[in-house]
Amino acid sequence: MPPTINTINPSQGPTTGGTTVTLTGIGMTGSTGVRFGSTNATSFTLNSDTQITAVSPPRAAGPVAVIVLHPTGNSNSVTFTYVVAQVPVVTSVAPSNGPTAGGTSVVLTGTGFTSATSVTFGGVPAASFTVNSATQITAVTPSGNPGAAVITVTTPGGTSAPGAYFFYAGPPVLNSAAPAQSPAAGGVVVTLTGSNLLNASAVRFGVTNASSFTVVSATQITATAPPGTGSSPITVVTPGGTSNPVAFTYAATPTLTALVPSSGPTSAGTVITLTGTNLANASAVTIGGTAASFTVVSDTQITAVVPAGPAGPVNVTVTTAGGTSNPLSYTRAGVPGI
Repeated sequence: MPPTINTINPSQGPTTGGTTVTLTGIGMTGSTGVRFGSTNATSFTLNSDTQITAVSPPRAAGPVAVIVLHPTGNSNSVTFTYVVAQVPVVTSVAPSNGPTAGGTSVVLTGTGFTSATSVTFGGVPAASFTVNSATQITAVTPSGNPGAAVITVTTPGGTSAPGAYFFYAGPPVLNSAAPAQSPAAGGVVVTLTGSNLLNASAVRFGVTNASSFTVVSATQITATAPPGTGSSPITVVTPGGTSNPVAFTYAATPTLTALVPSSGPTSAGTVITLTGTNLANASAVTIGGTAASFTVVSDTQITAVVPAGPAGPVNVTVTTAGGTSNPLSYTRAGVPGI
């Protein structure tokens, strides 16, 4: 009984020949040849009773009937189309950048991709590639060095000239964040310094994206802290990957619960003791709107020297990285008249 061909893949190739096609069907055992039109295949391999691979011979452009030769009779025919091989042209790649470790799936757009035999990035073969059509290839980047790598596609028609580049980005590195604290409400603008920070796509405080950020240069980013609590290490995401974390914490808002003594003269020099919580990192003590000298005794206690001022009550507050405390009242009393 003659063999039957159900499919041929691929179904087209260059006029120069050399395309390996797979014929699937039934009854292939005992086949003696494969013919493209009136020309025998350059070679063929009987893989099984249901599959033969054959290499197309050179022929003129156009469709030809492909048949399998068998002692019991020739098979039905399937169509293989010869096309004039053209030098491929790569016009674009998307995405156009990725990490030096490779593994980025990119789509190449251009012309003449049919029967592509090779795709390279900076001379290094792609980890894998698939010819989607004559104008599109999907490829997976190999590992590479930081910088631009020319992309080439090779077909029976030749190798493409430089026309598209893939940019390998080194992994981002963070060295510091300043300031390294913010109130729980966020809003602090933090300057990040490091390397390989160009094309950053995200800045994260813990798992939360920055409220906004600006890439100043390859070594600096400014980012606005979102609301948060506790320790929230900062990382930066670029085409080169995710950076190492740098420390960043959200400071609790200071609170004042007591002020002793709560009154004194209008002259300077009275030492008052402020009691409360989250006072350890105090940056300012303000009495009646005037900055006072102070000493942090502990996270719950500060001593401050009251500056001179007019008689009457004034507000006393403490400011830390976590914000400004609630006010407590201190009263300056004038000298009694005689």
